[in-house]
Amino acid sequence: MNPDRYLRTFDILNLLVSHKEGLRLTEIKEALKLPVSSVHNVLQTMVAAEVLVVDEDLRYFVGPRTVSLALRTVHALDVRSLARRPLQDLAREIGDDVYLGLRMGSRVVYADRILGTQRISLDIRLGESLFLHSTATGKLFAAFDDRLAAGVMGRKLPKLTATTITSAEGLTQEYARIREQGFAKSQEESTEGVVGYAVPIRSADGQLAAAVHVSVMLNRATKPHERKLLSKARLCASQIERLLGNVRQETARPWAAVTGKSAAKKAVSESVQ
Repeated sequence: MNPDRYLRTFDILNLLVSHKEGLRLTEIKEALKLPVSSVHNVLQTMVAAEVLVVDEDLRYFVGPRTVSLALRTVHALDVRSLARRPLQDLAREIGDDVYLGLRMGSRVVYADRILGTQRISLDIRLGESLFLHSTATGKLFAAFDDRLAAGVMGRKLPKLTATTITSAEGLTQEYARIREQGFAKSQEESTEGVVGYAVPIRSADGQLAAAVHVSVMLNRATKPHERKLLSKARLCASQIERLLGNVRQETARPWAAVTGKSAAKKAVSESVQ
């Protein structure tokens, strides 16, 4: 088969995934700027293979074979395994300890850790629930999920250090700041002498799938190091996103997301350490 024909099948699939109501032949032709005859031949082949289906109104949809393959592919993806190499590169470049943060239901945990080159590092256990109001990774996930945020602000929060934010008003402002700037920062809010940074990792559908977390000892948390760290961490997150199938075109703020109702008005329980 002509290589261009293979590429057209992916272009058609990518187009139809974005149009759940289906598209007709002429609409597909116009969107892809291809000859009618060429598109028609590819569509017929894809329908015969159950890659696509066509209804009685001659609208084409993603077919059962494509859905099955997509689900098996997603289930086969292990974020921890895919992220390992980029995280190792990040730890080597910046010298600080690097973690992979994941959400597990109502909990947020560190699933992997790469030691930096510094002589002093924190002994943070993998798999333990993180505070959602004081750790950078916990705040990042809560900032982009109203239910998690409501769980945080619906109960009395422990003040772990002098800088821990414990009020609903303060956390509402903090979560808004995180969504605006695209990363979370914990300024000695969980552990004295430690500054944490968390950068989002988004899946192929744009959802927050994980986080790159970096722990920095206070004496190293200078503005120049912060700028370098964030630049490298965002590059690391972008590399992991591509491995997860997120090949979106970069925008000025690719991490930006819109949340729903104000989490400050909700009240459910929070998972904490």
